[in-house]
Amino acid sequence: MTQGRPLLNRRLAEFGTTIFAEMSALAVRTGAINLGQGFPDTDGPEEVREAAVRALRAGHGNQYPPGPGVPELRTAIAAHQQGRYALTYDPDTEVLVTAGATEAIAATLLALLEPGDEVIALEPYYDSYAACIAMAGATRVPVTLHPEPSTGTYRLDLDELRAAVTPRTRLLLLNTPHNPTGTVLTREELDAIAGLACERDLLVVTDEVYEHLVFEGEHLPLAAFPGMRERTVTISSAGKTFSFTGWKVGWITASPELVTAVRSAKQFLTYVSAGPFQYAVAEALNLPDSYFDTLRADLRAKRDLLSTGLTEAGFEVYRPAGTYFVTTDIRPLDSSGDGFAFCRSLPERCGVVAVPNAVFYDHREQGAPFVRFAFCKRTEVLEEAVSRLKTLAA
Repeated sequence: MTQGRPLLNRRLAEFGTTIFAEMSALAVRTGAINLGQGFPDTDGPEEVREAAVRALRAGHGNQYPPGPGVPELRTAIAAHQQGRYALTYDPDTEVLVTAGATEAIAATLLALLEPGDEVIALEPYYDSYAACIAMAGATRVPVTLHPEPSTGTYRLDLDELRAAVTPRTRLLLLNTPHNPTGTVLTREELDAIAGLACERDLLVVTDEVYEHLVFEGEHLPLAAFPGMRERTVTISSAGKTFSFTGWKVGWITASPELVTAVRSAKQFLTYVSAGPFQYAVAEALNLPDSYFDTLRADLRAKRDLLSTGLTEAGFEVYRPAGTYFVTTDIRPLDSSGDGFAFCRSLPERCGVVAVPNAVFYDHREQGAPFVRFAFCKRTEVLEEAVSRLKTLAA
């Protein structure tokens, strides 16, 4: 304490150490299998890693790269959006490279929000959303995705979304495929969201980092819907698609006006980052379709392995349509429905770490009985985790 004030800015007072750090430390301390934090336990394609080595040795990116990102990567991002989704972006004025999607989210919200603005986010939401909204001085307004045990999925209530919009609403913050529920918003849902955004003149920020990890349905960028190209900031990154999460290479695509606004905030955060890795990610985005098909097939098999094992262990399982996380309801195993206590005791009980979904909710009671497991691990690791988890059924 100095001058009678807490050291931490009051806007961040509610945010302590992230649950991911806590649970990963618990995994290390207990020797448990860490299915809490969403990082792969193997590296991505060897040719992409070698591309980074070549860039380092050639001196490409070892000094400050251009602020918007190296031209090769910006061109590859624009080509990716065009080839995958028929979205045309100018690599010089409508693409911005960031230090992962996390910085992209922070820079976008800091740039576009003023104190008093409201931001609607789908709940449960990735924890950095809340912190970034708070740092911008805005107010988060959660709209809850509802679990449907009969289908093992989560549902967005479009009437609730519409009712959440007020004259103070500045933007919608969407995540599809959605972490942690694995929900992939449908064409009908996205069409309704686009109509609402146009009707109420709202900006939209879409976090699409799991765009290539869709097992049921299809990924549809909101920016491709009528009226959305000029009001949408689309965010993605290389970490989840290519299994190089430590490189922290992300990007936004948007209109020149939106990119200029976001760049104004981003330049005072990291300024630039990951120079040699940007060249490698440019090559990664040009990998053949077979790479993406194989990635999806591998993760789908791992999803099914873990989902089946969790069901056999006694959990109620919500099988994800996308991402690499499975959400479960613990109440068949623990009538208290206290996800925090369950996750903190799980390493000692069976040697596995998970994450309580309640940390992703403003309405903590709605998320209390739900727990998230990651399946972006080697098959033999998941098989051992399933074997351990099945001891809970006893």
